[in-house]
Amino acid sequence: MKELENMVDKESEINEDFQLFSDLNDLEHEQIVFCSRPEVGLKAIIAIHDTTLGPALGGTRMWDYKSEAEAIRDVLRLSRGMSYKSAISGLNLGGGKAVIIGDAQTQKTESLFRAFGRFVDGLGGRYITAEDVGMTEKDMEWIFSETKFVTGIPKELGGSGNPSPVTGYGVYMGMKASAKRAYGSDSLEGKRIAIQGAGSVASHLAHYISKENATLFISDIFEEKAKQLAEATGAEVVKPDDIYTLDVDIFSPCALGGVINDDTINYLKCDIVAGGANNILDHEKKHGNELIKKGILYAPDYVINAGGLINVASELEGYNENLAMSKASRIYDTVLDIFDFAEENNIPTIAASNALAKKRIEAVGKVGTIYSSKSHFSKRKGEQYLRNRS
Repeated sequence: MKELENMVDKESEINEDFQLFSDLNDLEHEQIVFCSRPEVGLKAIIAIHDTTLGPALGGTRMWDYKSEAEAIRDVLRLSRGMSYKSAISGLNLGGGKAVIIGDAQTQKTESLFRAFGRFVDGLGGRYITAEDVGMTEKDMEWIFSETKFVTGIPKELGGSGNPSPVTGYGVYMGMKASAKRAYGSDSLEGKRIAIQGAGSVASHLAHYISKENATLFISDIFEEKAKQLAEATGAEVVKPDDIYTLDVDIFSPCALGGVINDDTINYLKCDIVAGGANNILDHEKKHGNELIKKGILYAPDYVINAGGLINVASELEGYNENLAMSKASRIYDTVLDIFDFAEENNIPTIAASNALAKKRIEAVGKVGTIYSSKSHFSKRKGEQYLRNRS
């Protein structure tokens, strides 16, 4: 159905001529915050996409972006994905994201992260942060020193620690659901699987896959990381540029986004794309349709990598690791539901996922129009009434 496919949000190419408010309106964001503290080297951006379902929760990424325009584009796309991720996962949370512009290998300091924590705290809970690419538990601990609106803190401080194990498990569940759809069986035994990236999520995913006796290929821009993971899982290391051209059953991007683009899509020789990276498709509508033409099944990235969000969200209710893993296992059924919806309506899987996520946001949003004594309006007026009576 054409109207469902058109529910895919507009995507703006952000460049030096970026029109801030018009592009924010197109992407349907509520708020964007620029955080600057030159004396400690902090340059950060916080984007809040939608808070219909609850406070915006999403990780902070530290990356050495080529330009500030690239950082803005990334944080806007990532935060929108978090809104949809929360919605499709059944969580009562909105979507947000933050990026810190800098080299995660050389520019980390306690003062930088504590300054960032102050900016997060200043939002009063509209945005809750967590760990993402380039960040560690120690970094989150420093942020926690300045704000309570942070998840993914060390377990000894009452948090859930590194969310990557649950993220990797969720991607594994999504990959198995994709195999079930494509091959009629969710077994990965004998399958040739290429993993792009050798970070924490990729590592956990690779270990799950290796237990099923699949043939693994791994690449990473940091060759030593790829070698270490390959040695631990019996995988073969390939050069970063060669990962796209491998003749495999499943391609699993688990590093940065935008890797399926005009330059790479024609090289793909796989049946399934299912990875833990965010925004794998450089342009959702265009490249989603091109994957269909190539006969490639795409598991929407923000659906199958939702395990990390599920994990840190559980901190807000009192962390239970077994419950977090149980919720992450439901990604399997969610992915199959999305495939069914996409087939029924003859639309790309990413369009189907977006439509289902937006449907929940809009449905729950209507509840907010019902007057409730627990609403902020009622509370504020009630307090005023009591003051006037005293």
